[in-house]
Amino acid sequence: MNDNQVEYSENEEELFEHYRIQADPGQEPLRIDKFLMDRIPNTSRTKLQDAAIEGNIRVNDKKVKANYKVKPSDDISIVLPYPKREIELIPEDIPLEILYEDDYMIILNKAANMVVHPGYGNYSGTMVNALIHHFDNLPEAKGAIPGRPGLVHRLDKNTTGVMVIAKTERALANLSLQFFERTIDRRYVALAWGDIEEDGMIEGHIGRSLKNRKVMTVFPEGEYGKEARTGYKVLERLTYVTLVECKLETGRTHQIRAHFQHINHPLFNDPDYGGNKIIKGTQFSKYKQFVMNNFDMIPRQALHARKLELTHPHTGVRMNFESEIPEDLNSVLVRWRNYISHR
Repeated sequence: MNDNQVEYSENEEELFEHYRIQADPGQEPLRIDKFLMDRIPNTSRTKLQDAAIEGNIRVNDKKVKANYKVKPSDDISIVLPYPKREIELIPEDIPLEILYEDDYMIILNKAANMVVHPGYGNYSGTMVNALIHHFDNLPEAKGAIPGRPGLVHRLDKNTTGVMVIAKTERALANLSLQFFERTIDRRYVALAWGDIEEDGMIEGHIGRSLKNRKVMTVFPEGEYGKEARTGYKVLERLTYVTLVECKLETGRTHQIRAHFQHINHPLFNDPDYGGNKIIKGTQFSKYKQFVMNNFDMIPRQALHARKLELTHPHTGVRMNFESEIPEDLNSVLVRWRNYISHR
């Protein structure tokens, strides 16, 4: 049996599990509900039979019943709903760093280790829990997944930096449209492994990995995923790592992290994209210890949303907001500069 290939819908990532499984060439005939019981964790035969009744089990792109006998090399796909759970938004007194606020929007400086909104596996301790404690009646977008009041965009749990939150329905609609039309200018700083020689543009469709739902993969031929473009320019070369500024031309999940892994320059200490090991440098134990100490200083991917430029949803005035490089990333940069200067 090949490794199960797992594929998640980007818009429904917290509602459904998507599996795709290829049967072995020597597969013996076996009822599909029994076949899947052995290959999908934490499921039941009843749940699988219900999925078949709903038409959510397909073999070679055709719906099948639970008694279908799996044949050699069958291409099987299945969609299973997560256990339904009403998301009760509970206000929590979690500190927020507010850079700007008026009657229409809030600009936040997001801390590391903070999930933006409640979802599967994270029902408390999120930025949204903090927002509803500090602010009343934040709007929710029509048709959006519940539990995301005021949210126009997201940052990964361990990415720091500037975010905008809408305080009125009109502001939410206006800001969402700006993101959709790509008139909002977002700039990130990232520390990437390797010596990046020149400025450039990374292009390649991004979609959920077919092997690991937690990460994204670049599909350069565009056979899967959504169009993604990341522009970057070099800010500082430190021999074994490079500090870059990134401009998002699109806004895909994990876009910068996946794109830089694709060009063999994963972000420093990014555990999901291979940056949490020594990619470039010497074999000396002193150097290895130096890198490990840096990992300890920034226990996350070295990525910070530094700038957000947008048009005010009420006044129409163009506004620019910036966040200083956080202490953990700045400390690592100082250490790299010292190390390179004293080699």
